[in-house]
Amino acid sequence: MSSQHRTSSRKLKGLKISSVTLASALFLTGCSDQAKVGWLPTHRGVTDNADLIMDLWIGSWVAALVVGLITWGLMLWCFIAYRRRKNEIGYPRQLAYHAPLEIFYTIAPIILIVSLFSFSDTAERAITAPKADQADVTVEVYGKQWAWDFNYLDENVYSSGVQARLDKQGDEGVEETLPTLYLPVNSTVDLQLKTRDVIHSFWVPAFLEKRDTIPGQTNHMYFTTHEEGFYAGKCAELCGEYHSEMLFNVAVVSQEEYDQQMKALADEGNTGRLGEEFNRNPNLNVMDK
Repeated sequence: MSSQHRTSSRKLKGLKISSVTLASALFLTGCSDQAKVGWLPTHRGVTDNADLIMDLWIGSWVAALVVGLITWGLMLWCFIAYRRRKNEIGYPRQLAYHAPLEIFYTIAPIILIVSLFSFSDTAERAITAPKADQADVTVEVYGKQWAWDFNYLDENVYSSGVQARLDKQGDEGVEETLPTLYLPVNSTVDLQLKTRDVIHSFWVPAFLEKRDTIPGQTNHMYFTTHEEGFYAGKCAELCGEYHSEMLFNVAVVSQEEYDQQMKALADEGNTGRLGEEFNRNPNLNVMDK
């Protein structure tokens, strides 16, 4: 057996081993809990929108993986089938065009793009569709440098947040002092997102969605809570020196506990609404100068 033939055999053997290893790794990771949610920072059942976004995310990756496997398979097939054989000299015969193949290469991407756009548009319309008339709970959320105010409009009470104080040592206990938005489980929620100063962004990673708060504008976030839990939130828009300390919590609780929290706010004297009278424009002082 010639050295060239032995080298080709080793390459083919190594290629087979690599393919089997890759397929095994994909199969094993596909069985993990993280893989089932597409390695997203949440799990199924948190909100209706989270499940919808998760399905779109995983479906897009599955489609991309299928296209990738087909493409890699065709490339490997070309490498092997059209490799230079022993005693061959020069390039193999070249083809100027192949009409059926070129038509397929044109139509297939168009079908993929239209399909992806259709699924994305359907999901976006379902998530952003106005549901104010269906809301069980309406909360007016004000972002401010560098905390959050929550006006529970249905109960006529409010919660005013203060900035988180993170220390360099990373000591625990800060989470308990953060502004907390309480929501009842199995309820449709309408969050009216506003700002008192600059642009902020209301983001709860477990909910898989975020929305900007823009001066002079009201944005809405509609979703239905499905599971009790305690979820971390943060501002996702660089908004100044202490942007990293603009943290908050979302507590999805039973209806009984929600009612208790609303009563506690009323007993503390936090009745009414913290409205636009507390807004400020941080650019006014600069403009005056």
